[in-house]
Amino acid sequence: MLKQILIAGSVFAAMAGCSNSPPTTTGNFRNQGYLLDAAGNNAVVKSLGYDVCVRTSDWTPARAILECDPDLVPKPVVTAPVAPPPKAAAPAPKVVAAPPAPKPSPQRFTLSADTLFDFDKVTLTPEGRKKLDELADALRGTQHDTITATGHTDRAGSVRYNQRLSERRAESVKKYLQEKGLDVGKITAVGKGKSQPITKPTDCRGPKMTRAAVRACLQPDRRVEIEVSGTKTIDPNAPPAAKPAVPAAQPAAKAATKGKVRPKAKAKAKAEE
Repeated sequence: MLKQILIAGSVFAAMAGCSNSPPTTTGNFRNQGYLLDAAGNNAVVKSLGYDVCVRTSDWTPARAILECDPDLVPKPVVTAPVAPPPKAAAPAPKVVAAPPAPKPSPQRFTLSADTLFDFDKVTLTPEGRKKLDELADALRGTQHDTITATGHTDRAGSVRYNQRLSERRAESVKKYLQEKGLDVGKITAVGKGKSQPITKPTDCRGPKMTRAAVRACLQPDRRVEIEVSGTKTIDPNAPPAAKPAVPAAQPAAKAATKGKVRPKAKAKAKAEE
C-alpha cells in the first residue's frame, strides 16, 4: 500500500511540474505516451524506486518505446537475402551435318552401230567387241548404279522394223557386257528405233543422193548409247585393267610338251610311209 502511495505521489509531482511544458521528443521520435522529465533532458520519468516508465493518458501500444516496453515494440523484420537466379546453361552448340556430296552426272558413251555391227545385222563385229572390251574394263571395279544400253536406227525402213532392230542390237550389247563380268541386274537394254535421229529431216535428200550416199549420210543416226550412273566418274580413255598374270608353271608345262609327236600322229606318219 505504501508503494502505491509513493508511486502515485511521484506521478502527481511529475505531472505537476510538466503540465505546462510542451510535448517533448526522444531522439527524432515525438512521443506523448510517456511522462518526460521537466528538466528538459528528454528523460522518461520512472516511478520512484522502480524501473517502471510512467505512461501518460495518451499512451497506446503503438507508442511503446524500446526503453520502457521492449516486448511491445515491433521486432525488425529480417529479410533473408534473395539468391540471384541461376544462370541459364549455355545452349549446346548445334552440330551441322555436312551436306552429302552431289552425285556426278550420268556418263554417256555413244558407239557407232556401223562399228559394232554389220549393216542391218545384230551380231557384234570383232571391232565392236573390242570397243565394248575397252568400255567394260573402264566400268569394272567402279561404283555404278545402273547401265543402260539404248539402240537407235536411221529413218530408212518402217517404224516397226527399226524398233525391233534397235532393241535386238541393245540386247546384244547388254549380253556382251554381262559376259565381261558386269552386274547383270544393273544393265538394261532399250530400243528407240528411228524416233530420236541426230540428222534433220531435210538432211540426206536430193536428186544426186545415191542409195550409198544416203546410207553414209544417215550414219550418225545408227548408234548405241550407253549411259552409266553412279558415284564415280567413268573415264572412257582410261587404260584397260591389267589382266591376271599367267602362272609360271603353265608355260613350263607347254614347253615340256613342245616338240613331242603325239602317238596318233606318229602312227599316221608311219602308215603313210
